[in-house]
Formats: sequence, C-alpha cells, structure tokens
Amino acid sequence: MSEADDYAVALRYRQPGDPAGSCGLPEVTAKGRGAIAAQILGIAAANGIPIERDPDLVTILEKLDVGSPIPTAAFAAVAEILAHLYRANATGQAAAGASRPEGGRP
Repeated sequence: MSEADDYAVALRYRQPGDPAGSCGLPEVTAKGRGAIAAQILGIAAANGIPIERDPDLVTILEKLDVGSPIPTAAFAAVAEILAHLYRANATGQAAAGASRPEGGRP
C-alpha cells in the first residue's frame, strides 16, 4: 500500500424510509490507516463491494467520525460514485435476468 493509499473510508447509503434508519445521506461506517485500511479494503473486496479510489474525497471523509453523514463538500463526489454503482448494479441485474429461464426464476 503506497502512502497515497494509506487511508480508507467505508460508506453506507440507506434510502430514506429504510427500516434500519437513515437520514437519507451516505454515512461513514469505517475508516482507518495502514493495516486497518488494508483490512477495510480486503473486507470490501471479499464481499464484492466496489472500491473507488479518490484521494481528495478521502481527505474530506477521514476527518469525520464513524456514523457521521457526509458533509456538503463531499455531496458531488459521493453522488458520482453512487451513480456509477447504481449503473453497474442495473447492468449486472439486466445481465442476470437475460440468463434466467422464462418466468424470471432460476
């Protein structure tokens, strides 16, 4: 891990109305430097969670406490990442649906 990649921040986004509760904003769920950053990245990779590398965004998010919603300054960057992930999920679901038998069930 290079010095530029020495810090990792994990975010979670729950849509408003989610029974698990949310303020409708992405929130920091984990953060760390060095070995902890490597562990965060390893857990994400092992669970198929996409990893985005944005040092400028990490500089903003690393100052937040775990459980904190993202600040206004990070909205545009996080929205861009979420849009990318939603498009990737939609593409993956469409591809999975195309390979399903009639009726949409495996």
